[in-house]
Amino acid sequence: MTEDEKYMKEALKQAKKAEVLEEVPIGCVIVQNGQIIARGYNRRNTDKNTLSHAELNAIRKASKKTGDWRLEDCTMYITLEPCQMCAGAIVQARVGRVVIGAMNPKAGCAGSVLNLLECPEFNHQAEVERGILEAECSEMLTEFFQQLRENKKKKKPVDKQIKV
Repeated sequence: MTEDEKYMKEALKQAKKAEVLEEVPIGCVIVQNGQIIARGYNRRNTDKNTLSHAELNAIRKASKKTGDWRLEDCTMYITLEPCQMCAGAIVQARVGRVVIGAMNPKAGCAGSVLNLLECPEFNHQAEVERGILEAECSEMLTEFFQQLRENKKKKKPVDKQIKV
């Protein structure tokens, strides 16, 4: 097992925490000098907060741990390609390297829809590695959304007639 696979497995553990909360299972860990310094998972519905994405939760913890907003010497492992908000935060935090499990062709901003992480017009670009444990990361998301669709079918609204 490579070092990238080892840390992506840790990100998958975080994604499972989100799944237990019935959140979209996305997980993230941030590594500095061979040690995990922060973990995060998706909590948007739980926290009732648009900003409660795995990456932002992890960045917040890593900055607190290091005492600096700059995370240049860190590597972020994410189970799903970041959205535009998270990709922007990654650039702003100056994360040095980003390792992605599954790509997100509908909303990903690390190469799918846009590539904000390697945009030469910005003052910082992250080194990006894609496809680490891709099948495992994709499968978790696919199964989650299949289950969500099945649950919605089971909870079809009852057509109530109004009596006058």
